[in-house]
Amino acid sequence: ILLKYARQDVHFLRSFDIKAVLVACGTVSTTALPQLQAENDLPILGVVEPACRKAAAMTRNRRVGLIATAASVRSGAYERTLHRLDETIHVVSRACPLLVPLVENGRYQPGDVVIETVAREYLEPLRQEGLDVLILGCTHYPLLTDIIREIMGPEVSLVNAGAESVHTLHDALARRQLLAPEGTGQALLCTSDRPEDFGQMARRFLQEEPTAPVRLVDIEGY
Repeated sequence: ILLKYARQDVHFLRSFDIKAVLVACGTVSTTALPQLQAENDLPILGVVEPACRKAAAMTRNRRVGLIATAASVRSGAYERTLHRLDETIHVVSRACPLLVPLVENGRYQPGDVVIETVAREYLEPLRQEGLDVLILGCTHYPLLTDIIREIMGPEVSLVNAGAESVHTLHDALARRQLLAPEGTGQALLCTSDRPEDFGQMARRFLQEEPTAPVRLVDIEGY
């Protein structure tokens, strides 16, 4: 079902004149990316490789943690990628299924006893593993950066998978001389669900007001 929706999303995006696709979802990146890349003739990038490269470069004690959705953890994609980069890295993974719905319901501010309690329950076992790098393997988790940093302590560096993927996409477009002039781009926000709900979440993730109405898309048509 994930591959079905991912294919529909790519078909929709290709109805525009696009240069590349960044699969910003960690779950789709770990479960469907190879199929999407094989089926399309333009660059399709995910979040796993960039995050793992950053983590491998940052770790000093070769102990890297991962928090992600259950599907991402089950896939083993982060572990395989990290071991391909450095087979001596020890990876400790933890699925955190309650974090996404809490973030989507606005429960991500420091001081919120609900999110802090849930996050601590997930993260405390990882903190005791002696990690020096933790990959935030879901696009929702950076909103929890302050809470995660407080629990894990200053000696653990956090890797934002989404941010690292943006850097990788920029470099890929630059190599192909496909970068647009700086300052000429604009955002088009589309959703297959309730636009008002998506608009509210977009404000949380983008930390700014959307500049245009959110467009409703019937994804079943793609």
